[in-house]
Amino acid sequence: MSRLPDFRLETYFSRWEFSARHHLTASDAETMTLPELLELADAEDRHAWDTLSLGYTQTYGDPGLREAIAATYESAGADDVICFAGAEEALYLAMQVLLGPGDHAVVVTPNYQAAETVPLSLCEVTGVPLDPERDWALDVDRVAAALRPNTRVVSVNFPNNPTGKVIAAADFARLAELCDERGIHLFSDEVYRGLERDPARTLPQAADLSDRALSLNVTSKSLGLPGLRIGWIACRDPRLRSRLERAKHYTTICNSAPSEVLARIALKARDRILDRNRALIAANLPFFDAFFAGFEDLFSWRAPDGGCVAYPRYHGAEGVESFCTELVEQAGVLLLPASIYRSELTETPADRFRVGIGRRDPAPALEALDGWLRARR
Repeated sequence: MSRLPDFRLETYFSRWEFSARHHLTASDAETMTLPELLELADAEDRHAWDTLSLGYTQTYGDPGLREAIAATYESAGADDVICFAGAEEALYLAMQVLLGPGDHAVVVTPNYQAAETVPLSLCEVTGVPLDPERDWALDVDRVAAALRPNTRVVSVNFPNNPTGKVIAAADFARLAELCDERGIHLFSDEVYRGLERDPARTLPQAADLSDRALSLNVTSKSLGLPGLRIGWIACRDPRLRSRLERAKHYTTICNSAPSEVLARIALKARDRILDRNRALIAANLPFFDAFFAGFEDLFSWRAPDGGCVAYPRYHGAEGVESFCTELVEQAGVLLLPASIYRSELTETPADRFRVGIGRRDPAPALEALDGWLRARR
């Protein structure tokens, strides 16, 4: 295994996330306080919280939590779920289990950096880019053409981070069929599922389409509860789940007991939390539409299909990297420049930046950005 590179996003956030006055690039929906979440608990889970013993938990995850997670799938049961400390641990260990020297993976770009750097540390990887000139469309034929006899994994992420793209359900089903025909594992990052602007465009979960597929999810993004650090993989392949459990013995071993109870409460109240977060995004979008309409010479803006991040284009002469750096240094407004999402596998646009649309009251941040831009004219 080769040495992993610095994680660009986390390095950037280490410098700015908690010092910038306006966090305008958050990837998660507005969070909740502990009392707000506990108000959603049923009597059984409230009792479990009040009487919780702070001992070790099961490596696979709390049985009640796994049942609550399984209830969000059509075909997966509680035994088909294994929990992790966030989505990052799940992604990392899944790639360690699925890939090795002599293997090959296909990864769709742009993406969350670990989606390509972890496979690249293990084997050969081919990238297939979403097309920014066609509304970030995915050419499934290019995925098919990239497959090799030794391809073990096809890795996708929809709604996509950072673009917010949701592909057609027919294309997603074709990906799953393509992988099944070749004996390939479809690894599907679904952490933004549930925040589609048009619920009719919500994709099926990969684990429901194939018993070889892995569905990755987490409490962090759509539910807005990153502090719980609870992620999971649903997969209907018992041998693969067993290998994942054994891999977890070398990392966290088990999850935080308090977090598992709180995640169980959140999963049972999932519909109410998602309704709240979709309503928040819908209320926020007119503010972003109005802001970008006022600077059409500088930006090309399109609201995302799903999730709570978007990836507008910046047309300024100095380039998006200088723009984002000067903005956070001078106005305290944090955005993520395109370099955070550059790929070693494919060309990726160098004139984009990520903006978050899922936090409450974006008006102060947009006003600060507006004032800074007008002062520079």
